[in-house]
Amino acid sequence: MISLRTAVALVLCVVSLQAATGKESSSSELETGRFHWRAALIQSGLFLGIQHGFRLATEEGARNELKGPFFPDYFRSVRSLRGWGDGDPFLVNYIGHPMMGAVTGYIQIQNDAEGRIQQFGSSPDYWKSRMHALAWSAAYSLQFELGPISEASIGNVGKKPGTMGMVDLVVTPIAGTGWLAAEDALDRYVITKLEKMSLNRGWKIIVRSFLNPDRSFANVMRWKVPWHRDTREGVNAQAAARE
Repeated sequence: MISLRTAVALVLCVVSLQAATGKESSSSELETGRFHWRAALIQSGLFLGIQHGFRLATEEGARNELKGPFFPDYFRSVRSLRGWGDGDPFLVNYIGHPMMGAVTGYIQIQNDAEGRIQQFGSSPDYWKSRMHALAWSAAYSLQFELGPISEASIGNVGKKPGTMGMVDLVVTPIAGTGWLAAEDALDRYVITKLEKMSLNRGWKIIVRSFLNPDRSFANVMRWKVPWHRDTREGVNAQAAARE
């Protein structure tokens, strides 16, 4: 008989598949409202499914914890939250989680009709939109760590003492928003200049995609090419304009 924990994992897969088959909101839909909740939730759900799918595929311990009583193990994991560290290496806590926070921040931004057209600078509108992104990232991080579809529920991170701390809840949104702002600055002051160095389409694709990795990943969550920009034309249009 299938366990409740396995059923939750299967539901998560179904949600991810539903997100994968969902249609992206058109630009006109985004322009009609301040924030497009449905698209943002679908994209966040897809990202969540990818993260948990990767964990289950690569972590034997997470797969082993799919057995056993779901709710007692889940609540036990959540109650173990204490202190700062969680036993993960520096690369995970201070590189991986900030990148996760940046991706989820960009998901919020690309579904905000006002926020997605803001460029890095001292404008109050820019920083207001990025604070909205920080809030979205914080909510996503809380769900990912402690929510009903979280590391605590799927894989029981925290069940073992010393594996659940505050570090990810703090670093993911705060350092993630800093990482996001750094990518914004790179896009405005570096990438735009590098694009002008060559008419080659491949060059522009590489520059945009690899120098803004988290924006690129968030673009894929909305079924856009990684090098898409809401603030300027695509690489084909740019090349044609110069010919």
